Amino acid sequence: MAFLRGGLAVKEVWIIRHALRHADVTATRTLCSETRDIKRYSTNKLNRRIKDTANAVIVGGGALGTATAYHLAKAGMKDVVLLEKTELTAGSTWHAAGLTTYYQAIVNMKKITLHSLKLYGEIARETGQQVGFHRPGSIRLAKVPERVDEFRYQMHRHGSHADKIPQRIVWPDEIQQLHPLINVDKILAGLYMEGDGHIDPYSLTQAYAIGARKYGAEIYQHSPVLGLKQTSDGKWDVETQHGTIRANHVVNAAGFWSREVGKMVGLDIPVLTVEHQYVVTASIPEVQAQPLELPVLRDLEGSYYVRQERTGLLIGPYEPAENMKMRLDWLDGVPPGFGRELFESDLDRIAENLEAAMELMPVLQTADIQTVLNGPMAFSPDSIGVVGPQQGLQNFWMINGVIGGIVWSAGLANYLAEWMINGEPPHDLIELDPARYGKWTTRDYLIAKITESYALNNLVGYPFEERHAGRPTERTSTAYQRMKERGAIFGHHGGWEQPNWFALPGDDASYKPSFYRTNWFEPVGRECKMVTERAGIIDLTPLGKFEIRGKDAEKLLDFLCACDLPQVGECKIAHMLTPSGKIYAELAVCKLADDRFFCINGAQAELHDIRWIEDHAFQGNFDVQITNITDDRACLGIAGPKSREILQQLTSTDLSHGALLPMGTKNFTVDGVDVFAIRASSTGELGYELYHDRKHTAKLYDTLLTAGDSFGIGDFGSYAVNAMRLEKGYRAWGRELTIDYNPYEAGLEEFLSPEKEANFIGKQTLPTLQENLSRKLVLLSVDCGKDNLDPIIYESVWSNGKVVGSTTSGAYSYSTKQSIAYAYLPLDLTSVGSKVEVEMMGNHYAATVIQEPIVESDSRSSPQKNQTVDEEVSAMFP
Repeated sequence: MAFLRGGLAVKEVWIIRHALRHADVTATRTLCSETRDIKRYSTNKLNRRIKDTANAVIVGGGALGTATAYHLAKAGMKDVVLLEKTELTAGSTWHAAGLTTYYQAIVNMKKITLHSLKLYGEIARETGQQVGFHRPGSIRLAKVPERVDEFRYQMHRHGSHADKIPQRIVWPDEIQQLHPLINVDKILAGLYMEGDGHIDPYSLTQAYAIGARKYGAEIYQHSPVLGLKQTSDGKWDVETQHGTIRANHVVNAAGFWSREVGKMVGLDIPVLTVEHQYVVTASIPEVQAQPLELPVLRDLEGSYYVRQERTGLLIGPYEPAENMKMRLDWLDGVPPGFGRELFESDLDRIAENLEAAMELMPVLQTADIQTVLNGPMAFSPDSIGVVGPQQGLQNFWMINGVIGGIVWSAGLANYLAEWMINGEPPHDLIELDPARYGKWTTRDYLIAKITESYALNNLVGYPFEERHAGRPTERTSTAYQRMKERGAIFGHHGGWEQPNWFALPGDDASYKPSFYRTNWFEPVGRECKMVTERAGIIDLTPLGKFEIRGKDAEKLLDFLCACDLPQVGECKIAHMLTPSGKIYAELAVCKLADDRFFCINGAQAELHDIRWIEDHAFQGNFDVQITNITDDRACLGIAGPKSREILQQLTSTDLSHGALLPMGTKNFTVDGVDVFAIRASSTGELGYELYHDRKHTAKLYDTLLTAGDSFGIGDFGSYAVNAMRLEKGYRAWGRELTIDYNPYEAGLEEFLSPEKEANFIGKQTLPTLQENLSRKLVLLSVDCGKDNLDPIIYESVWSNGKVVGSTTSGAYSYSTKQSIAYAYLPLDLTSVGSKVEVEMMGNHYAATVIQEPIVESDSRSSPQKNQTVDEEVSAMFP
């Protein structure tokens, strides 16, 4: 169908005919909001020179860019400049459907939506710009039992937000009352959000712009950025046709142009453009007759949303993978001159979804389609966006690829603004961090993953979910195929394939995600028993690995880490704190020499931590070199009471307890493979981490299996590690240890050295944090009865009818035969024996605070100070 092409002319009309079931479909190009008027806001080309300097330059004038300008300026940042290549809202913003919802499957995003929707109710009064904010509520519909379980799952993760964000499960009779025009015959339940609705994206963007100017920001339209160059002092030269701006910060908010902006600084931004269609009907008498605006519906099995648009309806489908269209021709750049244009419509692509909508809402069967919009949307691989600073560059920030760009715009902009101004993020939002992507994020991966994410946008969201498109990437162990042959069921960790568990002959090896215990429950128990009684091997290659060397290496780490640094031949667990004393990162730091350190972190933290270290090294002018060796060095772990005996067979190096104490390090050779060994294991059992050249992993793996065969050695995965580390009282970064908590709340006192001479980041705040402690991390034993489930993350914890906290992680303790979970609770509930309840899947389960650890671990104490430099260190770290 050749219509809706060319520039934006509000009153131009195209008439089309399309047979779709019983409907005569008529399409007329109009705009979908009573407050939107494009021409009214048009401006002529800039006829004056842009200012020479700025604190922050924001590239892109859509909802996200203008929201960032508004929040930075309102927070007090001076000299904020926004550059828009054409006019505000050009790109994706102007044609967005504008849905606003409190619902978030990602719990950390609830703070984002809460900030946004609160502001949307106030911004018209602040700026004088009406934003067309409608709040009729919304209902997510369940047509299959798994979806009802998903609603229960999301409800029990919602507890701490329930007083601010009303949310409840509703049943067919009430759904019919809330939305009289739908057929509820196939509806099992709904998730109802009272404050949801929609907003006019164009007017919202104008309100942001008005507010930004009110607080001192400057906005330049028709001012494309032609080049970006970082100066030696970390500032940016932003080149435009009207002059060059010297800026302290640059924010890439360019939407589907973000790739072009990225190329200016040598980045391949992980964002691609997808065509997204929605249709708007002409007036429908049954809709017009309703006394109140109808709630927004999300038919999750039909994969579309529908909301009232004046007296008609707007239907927005997410078509299946075989029907969706990605703009692969835009991989190397958006066509010059593209701004407010739309793509040719194609109702055949969304026919399935529209048929489902007509079945749900019979009034659609005779409705005329008045408007079809097919516009570009920028997607990241997981569809939620990239928000935060870019590793490898100073003061370069991103806020791109956000599928919920309208509803999240204020919250994400506020999050970014606080980070830019305060030097630390206001709360944990690692899910959106640009550092979760790396050089392994190739174009093939982007295409496969974005296709999957778009097509499965409404898929049931399970815990421990794995999505398999684009995998494996280049990040696989050389033992990957061997482990696969031995039954490895892989998970995706920082681009790497790492075994979650192993299916042995007789096990059900299929992928069966569930809200309850599923086919991996028994195999994981078998792996735990093997490790605690004999020995097991685990692939730890995904761990982030980097080296810091140079004359200021020790000085830098002393400034960053809240503990005393290790001696040569020793490894220590170190925590990097933020200026406000929150937990930014956890590292294992090994001292190789006075000017050389080897650091290890989690797979998801690899670039997140390196970025923090690089930034502070640059700001403090430390003379160091930081080298990421994650892709060059692999690691196999061997753990269990027999691990020393197995390993000792393979080396003449003395591995006895006295010769290699817990957290001690040694260099030796195993079957011709040079290894750097740390006596440590996240299982809490006696164990060793063997770091080696990545090309030798398969050989080392087979050598360990052969040597351990008579001892009953086998494989284990990350699920078993989680269960065993909880039993041993080990906290995990990203769960118990995030920027939402401080070290005293997390129980990290033994890892702190507040008395050390170095004025490390966060040191000054520690006394106040300790004095004003109001909550602490505790271990809970949860009585799940015979309900075949265990606590995991974000379960609500209740006491006396109120939510008092939430779990950070949990599992079944196979050693002690009980369900356990970590949770942050108020001080008056942290004593051993305190009683609470944990909410899961619609039920409350009795829980008791217990003493940790519940299973003794291999000692975490450091070895004796060893001043002898290991002469073999260069074999592993050339």
